[in-house]
Amino acid sequence: MSRSLPSHPNLEHLKKQAKDLLNALKQQNPSARLADAQYALAREYGFASWPKLKVYVESLPHPATPREVPLTEVPEKVNPFVGKWTANLEKSRHHPSNQFQNATLEFAVDGDTVTIADVVVDDSGHEETHKNTILVDGNEHAAENESGYSMVARWRDQHIIETIAKKDGLTVGWGTYEVSEDGKTLTITGDEQLIVLDRV
Repeated sequence: MSRSLPSHPNLEHLKKQAKDLLNALKQQNPSARLADAQYALAREYGFASWPKLKVYVESLPHPATPREVPLTEVPEKVNPFVGKWTANLEKSRHHPSNQFQNATLEFAVDGDTVTIADVVVDDSGHEETHKNTILVDGNEHAAENESGYSMVARWRDQHIIETIAKKDGLTVGWGTYEVSEDGKTLTITGDEQLIVLDRV
């Protein structure tokens, strides 16, 4: 299997990938070590070793982040999710319990913290606003307002976030957020629904 590095690879993200790979390797070989997983990951990305991959990533210029410069000077759409999106009702397939007339989502991304502010006009014409924060770090986090619920979210790559919802330790739902390669469309899939949004 071969992988392609994103345009702005993140060393911390690569370290997490290596740890995830180590868990998989240990199922096949309990004596596998982190160095084995790092070596295997480096080879998948086309490097002879983990140190060579690490040196390459550390040598790259890092894009400015919102913390380092005023928002007006941030390079356009550092993360493909950042920005405002509006639902394309013709292309969407709603869950029976989630009917709406219009929806607008605004994404902000700071490292592994993704904040989503949404404005939804429901089927009866009532407007509701919400703000959710997702920690996309592969760890399980308790839901802010719902007792017993938790979520695990991870980056599949810089264009895709995968989520798993749990209730009292059991998986009760899943979903993905995926930005198209051209950055113009956001598709949210989940249990019995597919919501397509266009960049505003």
